[in-house]
Amino acid sequence: MTARYSLTRIISSLIAVGVVAAAVPAAHDLTTVKVAQAADAAPSGDSAIMRRLTPQQYQRIVSDVFGVDTEIQGRFEPVPRVAGLLEVGTGQVGLTSSGFQQYYTIAQGIAAKALDKNHRDVLMPCKPASATAPDNACAQQFLSKVGELLYRRPLTQDELKMQVDLAGQGATTMKNFYNGLSLSLESMMVQPQFIYRQETVVPSKTKPGTFELDAYSKATRLSFFFWDTAPDRALLDAAKSGSLDTPAGIKKQIDRLEASPRYEDGVRAFFTDMLQFDQLDLVGKDATLYPNFTRNAVDDAREQTLRTIADHLINQNGDYRSLFTTRKTFLTPMLGSLYRVSVVSDLPNGYPEQWTAHEYPDGDPRAGILTHISFVSLHSHPGRTSPTIRGRAIRETILCQKVPDPPGNVNFTVVQDTTNPLYKTSRERLKAHATEAMCTGCHKITDPIGLALENFDSDGGYRTTENGAPIDGSGTLDGKTFSNAQTLGQVVSEMPAATQCLVRRLTAYGLGREVPATRADWLKGLQETFAKEGYRVTDLMKTIATSPEFYQSGAAS
Repeated sequence: MTARYSLTRIISSLIAVGVVAAAVPAAHDLTTVKVAQAADAAPSGDSAIMRRLTPQQYQRIVSDVFGVDTEIQGRFEPVPRVAGLLEVGTGQVGLTSSGFQQYYTIAQGIAAKALDKNHRDVLMPCKPASATAPDNACAQQFLSKVGELLYRRPLTQDELKMQVDLAGQGATTMKNFYNGLSLSLESMMVQPQFIYRQETVVPSKTKPGTFELDAYSKATRLSFFFWDTAPDRALLDAAKSGSLDTPAGIKKQIDRLEASPRYEDGVRAFFTDMLQFDQLDLVGKDATLYPNFTRNAVDDAREQTLRTIADHLINQNGDYRSLFTTRKTFLTPMLGSLYRVSVVSDLPNGYPEQWTAHEYPDGDPRAGILTHISFVSLHSHPGRTSPTIRGRAIRETILCQKVPDPPGNVNFTVVQDTTNPLYKTSRERLKAHATEAMCTGCHKITDPIGLALENFDSDGGYRTTENGAPIDGSGTLDGKTFSNAQTLGQVVSEMPAATQCLVRRLTAYGLGREVPATRADWLKGLQETFAKEGYRVTDLMKTIATSPEFYQSGAAS
């Protein structure tokens, strides 16, 4: 029998050998799986959690374990944004039966490719005695090696035995050793141990009465924080040796992680989440009004901002605040056409890496990432700008200040009518709209900020007039005045709320939850250290990850 099992038969086989006893029928809600009994003793607001892998993390792990040419085929269920971050939302989602089906389908494709004739010799540490029969010894070598990377820890004896038994059962039934091994690999990749980043807590050795992450959970938290992927062999070995239970051992690994080229992946992942760049995939513009705003332009716009951030914060070790004022960036010929800047590349047209370093001259209206196409186009409507949306984005995304949602019965007719001869500019339309009592409060805290970006159209193109009327970009932000987008960036860069927000977001990103009230002093200390060290993000990440609080998990009951 060479045909693959159906999903129902595979699940039945997994249940028969006990592999998915905790996950199926709990596939409808994998969050019901317990992380560790010790976690139950920790307060719910500050306890170990389970975070579902993001699509990017899943892809990175698959590439790391099975090879860079292994691409996932399929879609993942969406994750809610909580406390401004998807990474926090991953700790608050389960998995539906249809979502489980997706994971299974994806796992099938990965396992089939990993163990096909072109790849198996790279991954397999042994050869079976027979390709048409079980070989438990060889299967165990492979599954223990791969399983440690997938589960981010060594498999328990029971886990390994169940996987080997399943591989043997599949090899016997299908008369093919590799098909049986593939069946076992598929089962591992639909387990919560892989799909979710499970944290295990143990009683603290240095602080009696409290819990902390065990060594493998520390390794996992470190790796995803700095690299946005699972721990490599060196980090797992450090956990096994016990060195991650010492400050010196943690610092040694942090230095190694930051020195790696993969550190940029981690920094990019955080800012992609913080700036909500996942939403750029949904951005569309009126093709009649903005014919040059293509999907490739969107991808380049996102990459421009992430390249600028990575270069400034990592390569230049620059001050975080300068991201809102820097004139240095990177452009492609396509972006140059949107920015109306001549971009000359030494590479042939169509080459995927046509990026060129660029610096806007003094007096140019573009300065800082808030003037990038990625930001102004994301926070606009398909056919017009929106000072309100842009102002709200700055308040919530950059300053961590909550803006209330508008009432459900608001009439937006005046704001949306861009052809009204009485109100030619967004400023005039918003002023007329804000006369409604229910709208005044919120618009006061969003519109003056967003109006500073009105010189940038919905597609990011620069303009000085709207409907023939001059655009006024002046305003105030919490008592600080500005005259245009450039001076707005300067005001934002000088606001304590901007740097405090970054610390708050970055810490929540690493923890997988908002910093609980019991850790308020730690958060304040991080903010003070960030300021003393010149607002360097690389130093901030190291400070967070070397803090004992980063690994603590509540008090014993």
